[in-house]
Amino acid sequence: MKAKVIQFDTPGRAGVMKLRSVELGKPKAGEALVRHTAIGLNYIDTYHRSGLYPMPLPAGLGLEAAGVVEAVGRGVGHVKAGDRVAYAGGPPGAYAEARVMPAGQLVKLPKDISDEQAAAMMLQGMTTEYLLCRTFKVRKGDTILFHAAAGGVGLIAGQWAAAIGATAIGTAGTAAKCKLAKAHGYAHVINYDKQDFVAGVRRLTKGKGVPVVYDSIGKATFERSLNCLAPLGLMVSFGSASGPIPPFDPGVLAARGSLFFTRPSLMAYNATRAQLEKSARALFKMVTSGKIKIEINQTYALKDAVKAHRDLEGRKTTGSTVLLP
Repeated sequence: MKAKVIQFDTPGRAGVMKLRSVELGKPKAGEALVRHTAIGLNYIDTYHRSGLYPMPLPAGLGLEAAGVVEAVGRGVGHVKAGDRVAYAGGPPGAYAEARVMPAGQLVKLPKDISDEQAAAMMLQGMTTEYLLCRTFKVRKGDTILFHAAAGGVGLIAGQWAAAIGATAIGTAGTAAKCKLAKAHGYAHVINYDKQDFVAGVRRLTKGKGVPVVYDSIGKATFERSLNCLAPLGLMVSFGSASGPIPPFDPGVLAARGSLFFTRPSLMAYNATRAQLEKSARALFKMVTSGKIKIEINQTYALKDAVKAHRDLEGRKTTGSTVLLP
């Protein structure tokens, strides 16, 4: 079976991605052949493509998709041919019409979640689950700060925090994005291109600061994010959209009130089958209950992946984006 796939031979800007036709073999033990119906676009894909997160080359891209199982290899019992499935996690290679992949990554989809929804929410939704429920267990009455509130993870996080009963302060870079975030659960949204978000957070918390900051921006916000934390607060750095955080002296954490710092990843939090299934169930429950709505604000054909990456890096997208094979 042949399939169209996106690959790149050298790291670099979006233009290094090429659409190719490859021959897919049959699934071996522990593997499944999945025909994709929708593919998720995530910022981490740009890190792989640019070389920020190096990979053996040539390489495929994409960590998330939904589709139908076409065949399974020996020893695979939790899914079978004909099952609707979705996944989020490595190895990269989701930018493809079909692929042979580790079957352990696959979860069955409930009938009331569409393939497009699943492709748009698995990585971002399970990221939100571990961030708000495990990295720092957000509770009713907590006030949290979440950067990039109008992004894919941000829009899900705002709704999830509201469902818990927490007060979410978001940041975004335009008035339109602030309005979008406000409509998705955020009690307050600060336009960081026009306002000092540290002053805003201090004002909103009556000078106390927040117990946790979720920061996927990186270099541009790191120092100021620390200044938003209450003593013993937790800085959660889970992305580097503005570039990686430069090396820092751990003494800065002590000087600001014995702060904690973590750099978590979905792969570590959902490393076991049990963790993956529990995380997916929690996400599916939030979505099917109506507490979280997954909105796909952009779609691109798989062959237009270069444009999709350029728009994502150019801050032209909001919410979730899906590639269609």
